[in-house]
Amino acid sequence: MEPVTCTACGAGVTARKSSWDQTTLQWTADALERCTQRRATEARSDRPNRSAFPGCTSVRDSIREAAVRGELSVQSDEPLKTNPAQEADR
Repeated sequence: MEPVTCTACGAGVTARKSSWDQTTLQWTADALERCTQRRATEARSDRPNRSAFPGCTSVRDSIREAAVRGELSVQSDEPLKTNPAQEADR
């Protein structure tokens, strides 16, 4: 697990990239308080696990960018996938 800071709100999380498609993430209490998307999410139910936070797009993007820049290790040897639609536009 390596530290990553959200570029939108400054929340500090720890992350592990097993591959480009799989990420493990741990939130600290401070990160949970800082995350603007988490604060904006309302509980959807009183039942257990029905109001789970679906995730923060800003943290997800920050983790991906850290991996692309080489600041976060990717455990798999598979190369970064490209977007076929972008390749067709070139």
